Amino acid sequence: MSKGNWEEIAAKKRQDLLNSIPEEWRIPINLLPPADQDDVTGFPETSGWFTADELAITNQTALELLPQLASGKLTSEAVTRAFCKRAAAAHQLTNCLSETCFARALKMARELDAHLQSTGKPVGPLHGLPVSLKDNFNLAGLDATVGFASHVGDPAAYDSVLADLLRAAGAVFYVKTNVPTAMMIAESVNNVFGRTVSPLNRRLTSGGSSGGESALVAFKGSPLGVGTDIGGSLRIPAACTGIFTLKPSFGRFPTLRCRSGMPGQEAVQSINGPLTRTLADLEYYSKTVVDAAPWRLDPRCLPIPWRSVSLPKRLKIAVMWDDGMALPTPPVTRALRHAVSKLEAAGHEIVEWSSVDQRKGQELLSRMFLADGGKAIQKELEKTGEPMPVEMTMYSTARELSALEYWALHLERQEYQKRYLDRWLGAGIDALLCPTTPYSSVENGKFRHVGYTGVFNVLDYACISFPTGVTVDKSVDVALGDTYKPLSDLDKTIQAEYNPNAVHGMPINLQLVAQRLEEEKCVEMCKTVLGTLS
Repeated sequence: MSKGNWEEIAAKKRQDLLNSIPEEWRIPINLLPPADQDDVTGFPETSGWFTADELAITNQTALELLPQLASGKLTSEAVTRAFCKRAAAAHQLTNCLSETCFARALKMARELDAHLQSTGKPVGPLHGLPVSLKDNFNLAGLDATVGFASHVGDPAAYDSVLADLLRAAGAVFYVKTNVPTAMMIAESVNNVFGRTVSPLNRRLTSGGSSGGESALVAFKGSPLGVGTDIGGSLRIPAACTGIFTLKPSFGRFPTLRCRSGMPGQEAVQSINGPLTRTLADLEYYSKTVVDAAPWRLDPRCLPIPWRSVSLPKRLKIAVMWDDGMALPTPPVTRALRHAVSKLEAAGHEIVEWSSVDQRKGQELLSRMFLADGGKAIQKELEKTGEPMPVEMTMYSTARELSALEYWALHLERQEYQKRYLDRWLGAGIDALLCPTTPYSSVENGKFRHVGYTGVFNVLDYACISFPTGVTVDKSVDVALGDTYKPLSDLDKTIQAEYNPNAVHGMPINLQLVAQRLEEEKCVEMCKTVLGTLS
């Protein structure tokens, strides 16, 4: 690979991706929404391009589709074909894909249909369901570029362990989705594929680093997507598009044999989890993965089965209004107030949670990410002469830590984790309720702060980002104005850039945080919160 040819490599890769979409799934030019049409989620219904059957299939959730697939009422081939077409449309409207394997998917779907017909039994709990994967999950024969030109044309020789597990459960893989460079930006933009945008409003980001997945799921181009999270990369995209996700603690879901943007960085562990339109789909996926005994496939998985949880009638929930670094924008604060009011009215105990420890957690995260002086990322960029993205300039200027300094950083992390645990147990709380991000969503290029999510990666806590049912109202969620005294320079910028007109009508997510390895409890508590909000 010769230095300085990244643009040529990237242009060819983009063209190859477009060429992989069959002519029948390319939107006719006369039907394409105009470039200035912001919301394209209604396109499948209004364009007349999708058949009634295709719409009926793709508008259903995973749990609605699975019984029909298991009984043979719907064939996997028909369901897969419908989602292939809708995913192709999603890509043409939001730039959300990185790889397709449509022919392979349809072949697998036909094999699953034949199995069901000959045996009368589904192969597993995901029988025949199309499942989309974030770009970094290896699938044999497909690239996993993670946004680097240097990884183009380097197809995986094997599947990731999670892909093996899901395929054994009956999943059909048909697309992989776009990410930012090295998966280290809170928006999904890179020099190879460009920028993924939100289908709810194409002027806004779909988040990152699992923003290709969130855009695809929000467009209903996938009934169930899988992303990853090392600083908010599941929860931020879910929040930007108004869908659900679970960030589990490390060890619950298998992570082996995925491509990393910073291979060997394990001071803060990357995990993976589902992106879904319903909490029920999220829970079903999680139980399916854990019930498959992933500890027999990935030596770092913990042998903990999916557990049933009984909650107290009255939950004790701590609320954190801000993280001391950046106040949430007005719609997020309003959604949080609304949730707290509803929970109190339902009889749950609400206590305040100080942000005193948040800044330290965010600093630790940043120092761990930059511990190699940015060399892992620089090395990949230099192979093709690819420039460092403007959002990642800190990786150009960071100082590499010595081994001794790195060990000392691990000790700081442990002390921080202990301090937070003691505070949590001392308060006697069941959960922490807080923003997922300072934003409902935000205009492309303006995502500034991952502190609300990243701290819980350092702590390795289980978290759910969930839609509240509250949407931005520009007449109510007005900017704070000149009288507001910002918490920091970062906060000053975020509040100055907040534009209620730009995000009017957008869904607002919040984040529910449970203790480490309390995924089941987090799901159950989220059911309670959603029931209260509805």
